[in-house]
Amino acid sequence: MIIAVPTQVFAAPVPSPSINIGIGTSNNPHDMAITLQIMALLTILSIAPAILVMTTAFIRIVVVLSFLRNALSIQNVPPTQVIIGLALFLTFYIMSPYWSQANQNGIQPYLAGNISQTEALQKVAEPIRTFMFKQTRESDIALFVNLSQAKRPETQADVSTFTLIPAFIISELKTAFQIGFMIYIPFIVIDMIVASTLMSMGMMMLPPTMISLPFKILLFVMVDGWHLLINSLIVSFK
Repeated sequence: MIIAVPTQVFAAPVPSPSINIGIGTSNNPHDMAITLQIMALLTILSIAPAILVMTTAFIRIVVVLSFLRNALSIQNVPPTQVIIGLALFLTFYIMSPYWSQANQNGIQPYLAGNISQTEALQKVAEPIRTFMFKQTRESDIALFVNLSQAKRPETQADVSTFTLIPAFIISELKTAFQIGFMIYIPFIVIDMIVASTLMSMGMMMLPPTMISLPFKILLFVMVDGWHLLINSLIVSFK
């Protein structure tokens, strides 16, 4: 008679990585500099979305697309995710020449060790500032220069970036509202015609928006509205 006795088999321990985060003291100033650089990098990464939105073509594009959706009287079509995604890709398309210039003149030389960090930041900011100056009205720049009580700048280089960014934002909002007004005009005409027709027929209880909506969509499709709108947006930045 054979009795089988089960035996225990132990697998070899699998090494797993461990991460330790702690705060200690250091007598080396170089360690302190690295710590400050890491904190600055984390801060920049946290505000990167705001920088992307406020210093690029994104503001004008997303506001105009929102105006279009409201003018068509359809609150959820296209969905917000589609509008944001389209605005982002159009922003990448418009800003790609400026970002390529910033990469060639600032980031790549810095990674190669040819320029310092301060010079790299200046080289990266130059093409972005050039784009913002092209889209910003002088009156808006003068507004923030006067509010800051700074010395009147003689050239664009004398204008601080912290003065240029808010001036650029309100200029973009003004331009977007002007384009939005032009978008609203044909759709308001359709609403007025439909409302007058329904009133003359005695159908006062029927919402005019319900009847005018198909005609708005038909008009927008017949004139190839997306092509005209996107083309106008891109051309407005040149």
